[in-house]
Amino acid sequence: MQAKFGLGLAAATVAATVEAGLIHMGRTYGSSGEERKKRLPGDELIPGARVQTDHAITIDAPPAAVWPWLVQMGWGRGAWYTARWVDRLLFPANGPSADRVVPQLQDIAIGTFIPDGPPETETGLHVVELQPEHALVLRSNSHLPMSWRDRATLDWTWAFVLTPVDGGRRTRYHFRSRWVTEPWWFTLGGWLGIVPADFLMSRDHLKGVKDRAEKLALAA
Repeated sequence: MQAKFGLGLAAATVAATVEAGLIHMGRTYGSSGEERKKRLPGDELIPGARVQTDHAITIDAPPAAVWPWLVQMGWGRGAWYTARWVDRLLFPANGPSADRVVPQLQDIAIGTFIPDGPPETETGLHVVELQPEHALVLRSNSHLPMSWRDRATLDWTWAFVLTPVDGGRRTRYHFRSRWVTEPWWFTLGGWLGIVPADFLMSRDHLKGVKDRAEKLALAA
């Protein structure tokens, strides 16, 4: 009995350590401590955020080669540039992420609705701030199953910020999410489930945008 208890305790310790590591990576992957402290466009929209995640990467291309990929994101649009296996597993009805700039998806403005699910889910984000080749801020309160919307709430912003470096030849791409959720069980679920998953999704997204932007810059 004591041996089984010891094994169970060891397994629980390992699981807790792994979970803590994934939560940390889900909040910070690719970003520096300075970037995580920096104020970004859209932060003021959710001043009491329960969760903030920050992810960043340096792209060997100017902001002008990165921006077109950001404005065409969304369900039924350019998708989110995650790995193909992720697209197949989580978004099978949406198809693969775009590997080219689509001219008809480049015209967005304040208030544009960016879908993030099939039309019947009414899930998506609205453009709330737009600074061409610098910052795109999206906001959503619809990322909940329909059956949850009368007993849980989510207010979420996503800021995508481009900063030129090395005289504008390269770009530091930083994106941040900020959430406030209710009730407590939904907040806890976000910490334990969504934040760790954000590590995998964000890592793929960063690489997907980087690869596409660098190819676009080389072709210019």
